[in-house]
Amino acid sequence: MKLDAPLMRGEVALVGAGPGDASLLTIAAATLIADCDVIVFDALVSGSVMAMADPKAEKILAGKRGGRASANQSDICEILIRLAQCGKRVVRLKGGDPFVFGRGGEEMRTLSEAAVMFRVIPGITSGVAAPAMAGIPVTDRWVNGSLAFLTGHEATENSRMDWKALVKAFPVLVFYMGAKNLPEIAKKLLGAGLDSSTPVAAIFSATLADEAYSEGRLAEAANGQMEVKSPSIIIIGDIVSERVEWRNKK
Repeated sequence: MKLDAPLMRGEVALVGAGPGDASLLTIAAATLIADCDVIVFDALVSGSVMAMADPKAEKILAGKRGGRASANQSDICEILIRLAQCGKRVVRLKGGDPFVFGRGGEEMRTLSEAAVMFRVIPGITSGVAAPAMAGIPVTDRWVNGSLAFLTGHEATENSRMDWKALVKAFPVLVFYMGAKNLPEIAKKLLGAGLDSSTPVAAIFSATLADEAYSEGRLAEAANGQMEVKSPSIIIIGDIVSERVEWRNKK
């Protein structure tokens, strides 16, 4: 099956919208966004991506933002099934990649259990794209041979993470949805033995006009001294010191 082939009636495409800039969409994503009956999209999908949709397509916001009222995941799954069963060609559009902290797995399983046709269109995940656009490589052979992608929601008393093992195993940590909990994340890492002078970077709204970059040290992050907007990608580790600012030089 060609991934950019036209959707069939009653088919759902789980599509990654990338970090924001529409030019970073895959060919398949751009093709299906422009040729579908309904787009069920998240709050993190940019306006430039949505502008590529057919003006006649129905657009349903199913956004999830921390601290704000948002659609229930089970309701979103029910909407996808109902639309497909009505013969609609549906694009389920998510920022970044649907399967990196995007609940794409839940939607895929639900569609499969309901015998709904679907296809998967991966997107560029923000945990890689945002640092790259800021000039930070998430891997560098001189700095790290491993890294961890994490969710900032785990920085709680009921965290499932072994923070000491995390610090020992991974010299680079990339946190999704980490802006709100950055002080608590930093405190957990300090408590696990990470050096207080470890560099921390935060990238807000990567690839878009309102993109913002901030940098500090782990101790500053723990004390709430870093100005970080939400939603941001947080990068922690010596790799931040390898930053090469390339975009402003053009």
